[in-house]
Amino acid sequence: MEMTLIITILIVIFALGFDFINGFHDTANAIATSVSTKALKPRHAIILAAFMNFLGAMTFTGVAKAITKDIVNPFTLENGSLVILAALIAAIIWNLVTWYYGIPSSSSHAIIGAIAGAAIAAAGFGALNYTGFLKILQALIFSPIIAFVIGYIVYSIFKVAFKNHPLAKTNNSFRRIQILTAAFQAYTHGTNDAQKAMGIITMALITNGFQSDDEVHFWVQLSCALAMGLGTSVGGWKIIKTVGGQIMKIRPVNGVAADLSSAAIILGATAIHLPVSTTHVISSAILGVGASHRVKGVKWRTAKRMLITWVITLPISATLAGITYFILNLFF
Repeated sequence: MEMTLIITILIVIFALGFDFINGFHDTANAIATSVSTKALKPRHAIILAAFMNFLGAMTFTGVAKAITKDIVNPFTLENGSLVILAALIAAIIWNLVTWYYGIPSSSSHAIIGAIAGAAIAAAGFGALNYTGFLKILQALIFSPIIAFVIGYIVYSIFKVAFKNHPLAKTNNSFRRIQILTAAFQAYTHGTNDAQKAMGIITMALITNGFQSDDEVHFWVQLSCALAMGLGTSVGGWKIIKTVGGQIMKIRPVNGVAADLSSAAIILGATAIHLPVSTTHVISSAILGVGASHRVKGVKWRTAKRMLITWVITLPISATLAGITYFILNLFF
């Protein structure tokens, strides 16, 4: 029992660490457009994002329950403590590597792939809950496509609606609106991404016999919300630089269109309890807006580099988690 408690505490620590890293890794996406257009000073944007992320994380728990039981069954998971710990370590490693190189990869892909990889290493492919796992994969695949289309449509509407307005005046007006859309964007990020760590901690509590249902305890929700808020306050300047300037030259009207499009997709996914990649959704919305504005104005080389990272994140994080599980199994 003592070893079980120690591993559970380690899982909670690593889960909060993952949430903290997610804060400065992924939240940068939420405020990148508003910083790029100078709608908000970087420090103000980060403070705003930290508060709105915390608020979003305290609002919902449905995605956490999906993470708890839809990838693997925590009630029957073989050697579940080490599976969860290995998954967290692998996801953190991949997040730090991609952050270091300024690549906006997906924390969602990393943790979901890592859980699957560690579970397969522990109990074979039969350990996966294929119905739930495939549902999550579909959400991860289709949400960026939808975000691209919505971003394209929203900006196309903006072009028609404001074509006779003076450009400078329109940009000034949208720069003020961007403060609200950046706040909304950060809020929706908190509603979805913070819940992934909540789900992992809940999974560990079930696996180790500390609770018998999939309800997210208040202390779990609060600690994850605080970890993400603190992580956000650190800032993710490398990711902000990539998303805010290396996809396309973003003007305030572009930023508002991208923020509204991606925030709507993320909040919609949260409402139906589906974990999505906020990184993918936000970046895809910007690409959609850019394609609508001027196809040649989009830096497709950056988009290609991001796409490759997105594709390889699941298998790499799964492999890292499998290797980590075997290493941990030697010591515990």
